[in-house]
Amino acid sequence: MIDETVAEIREMQTHSSSVVAVKATRALGELVDREYVTLAEFERDLEHNTGVLRRANPSHASLHRAMRDVIDRVVGEAASTAEARELLASVVSDVAERIEAGKREAAATAAETFEDGETVLTHDYSSTVLEAIETAVAEGAHLTVYVSEARPRHLGRKAARQLAGMDPVDVHLLVDAAAGHVLDVCDRVVLGMDCIVGDSYYNRVGTFPIAAAAANRGVTVDVVGSGTKVVADGFRFENEFRPPSEVMREPVEDITVENPAYEATPVSLVDRLLTDEGVRDPNADPDGDVATTTRGGQGADRE
Repeated sequence: MIDETVAEIREMQTHSSSVVAVKATRALGELVDREYVTLAEFERDLEHNTGVLRRANPSHASLHRAMRDVIDRVVGEAASTAEARELLASVVSDVAERIEAGKREAAATAAETFEDGETVLTHDYSSTVLEAIETAVAEGAHLTVYVSEARPRHLGRKAARQLAGMDPVDVHLLVDAAAGHVLDVCDRVVLGMDCIVGDSYYNRVGTFPIAAAAANRGVTVDVVGSGTKVVADGFRFENEFRPPSEVMREPVEDITVENPAYEATPVSLVDRLLTDEGVRDPNADPDGDVATTTRGGQGADRE
C-alpha cells in the first residue's frame, strides 16, 4: 500500500494536497501488520517510510506536516513493539481525520461566502473549492463558474466535469491565457492552495498571472484551504518539475522545455484567506480582526 501510494503521488493521480496527505497517512497503517523483532526496528521502518512518502511530493506542506506529526507522536513514545503498533494505528486515524475535518470546515467557511447569482473564476482542481461550491449550491445558490484548464495536465477539465454535475452551476471552461479576458464579468476569483509560506502563496502554475490580472481589474481574490497549510516555519517549499513530454510529445532539438508544477504568488495579491479557522486578511496581523473589506469587493461594479 505504501509503494502504491508513493507511485500515485509521484504520477499526480491524486491532485489535491489534502487528499495526498490523507492517503499517505493512512498508507502508514500497513506497518501495523508487519513483523518486527525489536521496537528500534519498527521505529526505523516508520521513519524510513514517512520519509519516502514525504519525498514523493516535497512541495506539499500538508503532506510534510502529516508525516512529521506521525513521527513526533509515535517514535520514542512506546515501551514495546506491541504498544508502538497500537499507538501508530491510533495516530494514523487521528491525523487523517484532523486533515479531513480541516478540509471540510474550510469548505464550509468558503461556502458561506457564495451569493446567489454570483460569477467566479477558479483555476486547476481544488477539492476544497469544489466542496464549497457544492455546499453553496445545495443551499440554494445559482452560480456561474469559469474554470481555467491548468495546462499541461489539464486538471481544470476534471474540475469542470465535476462542476457540470452540480445543478444549477453554469460551467465555462477556458484556456489559461484567457483568464484575464473573463475577469470583467467575474465577481471574484476563488482558488485552492498548496500552501502559504511566509509572503509566498504556492499553488498550481498559472495562479500568479490570474492573481495579478485580478489586481489590475480590481477583482477580489479568495484563497481556500485548511489553516494547517499556512506554514510559519519548519518547511521549505520544493517545486516539482514535470516531464517535458507533457508539453511537447516529440522532443525538439535546441529547445529546453520548462514545465514547473507550481509557482509562488505574492500573498499581497490575495484579499481573503478562507480556512477552517474563519475568514481573514492574509496581509494583516495574524492576531488581528477578521477581514471585512477587500480590494474590489464581492460583486463590485465593473466598468
